[in-house]
Amino acid sequence: MRTIKPSFTILDELDRQSLPVRIEYCGRICYKSEDRISSDSAIPFVRKMVENGHNSVLEMGVVTVIVTCPTDAPIKDFFFLQPKFLQADRLSNSTLLITGSIRAFREMLQLHTGDAIAQAIAGFLARKHPYFFEGLPLQAPDSTPSRILVDKMDVQQVEQLSAPVCAKHRYLAVKFVVNRAVTHELVRHRPCSFLQESQRYCRYSADKFGNEITFIKPVFFEEGSEEFSVWEQAMQAMEKQYFHLLTTSSPQAARTVLPNSCKTEIIAYANLLEWQHILSLRTSAAAEPSMREVMMPLAKELERRYPMIF
Repeated sequence: MRTIKPSFTILDELDRQSLPVRIEYCGRICYKSEDRISSDSAIPFVRKMVENGHNSVLEMGVVTVIVTCPTDAPIKDFFFLQPKFLQADRLSNSTLLITGSIRAFREMLQLHTGDAIAQAIAGFLARKHPYFFEGLPLQAPDSTPSRILVDKMDVQQVEQLSAPVCAKHRYLAVKFVVNRAVTHELVRHRPCSFLQESQRYCRYSADKFGNEITFIKPVFFEEGSEEFSVWEQAMQAMEKQYFHLLTTSSPQAARTVLPNSCKTEIIAYANLLEWQHILSLRTSAAAEPSMREVMMPLAKELERRYPMIF
């Protein structure tokens, strides 16, 4: 067995990558198959996710667009739809600022095929990323008499917006390396997207895992104490039983003996407004100590980066 401390990484470098690259990087955490990433693996990976209906993976690609309409009728129609999982602000009578994941834009198109703005955004994205919208009811760009203009806003531009608007439209992914008790609590936050290392598919007896299980050092017990020794012996026993079950069972069956102390990796993706809410709850004195162990330093780092919001 191996014991490590918990940690977090803000994945802001991913924002500079293309949508398929971002989605593949996050998606492969589930199977711990990052070793299969190559210069041309992203688009085939994305196509497979779309074909198999793995929509949660498509939540890891978020886009901000500016939509300009010749009249306010399409804007009224758009808000009447109440599209799911999108952040939308009206910048002027004719202009909208809309942020959402590829999944959200796909589902808006599927549910509201006749909406002009849904068609315009999907058409704009499909011209660069057709694999996201293959098989969906896209109209020809010139099929509507009132042309709606769509343009992309990059992350740097989003960060120049006023603090309240930036907090809604700036999405940030954070990868946590923590125990499973922490992730059980983290995934309770609703307006987030999550992808997590899967014990169902990961076989920890494999070479790429070092033929051992990795556990997170408990914040509750001092190393060298009697309590820590009891915990360590329990983890060693669980590892032994898990490997024994693997000789006759699948990983999804053998995992039933694994404890909360197991190391796991999870990517949490949310806008800064939701991160503000998460940190207000998870850094309080009443929060679970293992959660505070990673959330306290994350709060300090986000305050340093976005002092106008945190």
